Order: sequence, then structure tokens, then C-alpha cells
Amino acid sequence: MKHLLVLLLATPLFLASCGSSGKLSGKNINLFTIDQDKELGAQVDSEIRSNPQEYPILNEIQYKEVYDYVYSIRNTILNSGTVEHKDDFEWNIKIIHDDSTLNAFCTPGGYIYVYTGILKFLDSEDQFAGVLAHEIAHADLRHSTRQMTQMYGVQVLLNVLAGDREMLKQITGGLIGLKFSRSHETEADYNSVKYLCPTSYNAAGGGGFFQKITEMGGSQTPEFLSTHPSPDNRIEQFNTNKETMGCSGRESYQSRYKQVVAKLP
Repeated sequence: MKHLLVLLLATPLFLASCGSSGKLSGKNINLFTIDQDKELGAQVDSEIRSNPQEYPILNEIQYKEVYDYVYSIRNTILNSGTVEHKDDFEWNIKIIHDDSTLNAFCTPGGYIYVYTGILKFLDSEDQFAGVLAHEIAHADLRHSTRQMTQMYGVQVLLNVLAGDREMLKQITGGLIGLKFSRSHETEADYNSVKYLCPTSYNAAGGGGFFQKITEMGGSQTPEFLSTHPSPDNRIEQFNTNKETMGCSGRESYQSRYKQVVAKLP
């Protein structure tokens, strides 16, 4: 806890010095260390696993084939040589049984949660790989602690690390429904392509999610996308980034994706 106390004492002076200059906005401030990202993510993960009513996680033994499959996709992304914090974070994956939720999210420290709703909504492995890479990017770029530093302030997050259970519950809910800024979403989209570019996947696979949303006329647009760049713009950007980076992968692996998704409850 000693390093937390030092950080807490230094925070007011740092915020005062950068807040008045106009050169460093609150959106860019992140006073948390890599270890603190991991610690916060572990506490949020514990909170989620302790609440099966709200977060019904699929049993990893009963659905071993599905878990092995999503972990193999995770490994392909992490082994692409482009994930900065590959060896720093946990990159654990849990599947939440909720077919009505088109979402996935990743906490600080690389704890990843995927809803069955989005797995069943997507059509192919490259689309899921793109979504998974996007969530990995949020953790790798440390967007959550940057955004939450702005939303809650350093003191609140330090209280969570110090064991404030009630605040942890609030933070957990905040992380799951976190609306990243447009710049953070753009960065995560870019890195999704970057992570997949060295692989055999169609590196713009993440754009497939937004393509499906567009084709449905927005009727199933998740609430968390309401403040994000438009799906049309994001599809175009995925394709542009793929072309600019010179990504040569083309595979979608659609048939094996559908075979595994069929094993979900």
C-alpha cells in the first residue's frame, strides 16, 4: 500500500499543475500503474464472479470446447507481436450466458467478458476476433483507468484498491456500462486491425459487427454504442486501416465458428 499512499499524496499537485495549462486534458490523465490496473481488474473480476444472478458465467468444464476455442483466438491475437502489454496482463476470458446482450468488455488488467448474445449475433471467426481484439485494445491502451480517472477521480479508485466494497460494486457496474470516448473507440478499432494484421484473419473483421448493425437498420443497436462514431464511419475506417497497413489475411473461418457457437446453451 506504500506506493498507493505516495500516489495519493502526489495527485493534487499533479492535477493542479496540468489542469491549468490546457496542454493535458483530464481525458489523457492516468495516474495508475500497470500493477494497479491489474489489482483493480482482479477485484472487479472477483465481484463479477461472486454475483452469478447478474453475471451467469458459463462453466469452463461443461463448455470446455467453447472456452478452448475462444482462448485459441485470444492466443492468436496476443502472439501477433503487436500487443504491448501481452506479458503484463492476465487476459482471462469468461463467457456470460445472456443471449439478449450484444456486448463484450475488458476490465483493466485484461479480464475479458463475452456475452453469448454477441457470439450468436456474429457470423464468423474473423468478426469475433475483431471484436475480441478491440476489447483487448481497450485494456492494452489502458482506456478504462484513463476514463475512470476522469469520471470518478483518483481518490475513489484508490478507495476501491484499499477494500471499499460498496464503491467496488459501483465501479464494477460502471466498467460494464462504460461509454468510452470517441477517440478511445477509434484507437481500439485501429488496434483491432493492427493486432490481426499479421495473422491469417481478415484484419477488418471487427467491422463485421457494425455491418450487421447497419443492415438491421439500427433496430438492435446496443445502448452502449449511442455515443460512439456511427457504424458506417467505423466500417469504412476498419477497411481503410486494413488497406493502409497492407494486411494480407483473408480468412473468415465461418464454418468452424458456427460449429462452435452451436454448442452454446
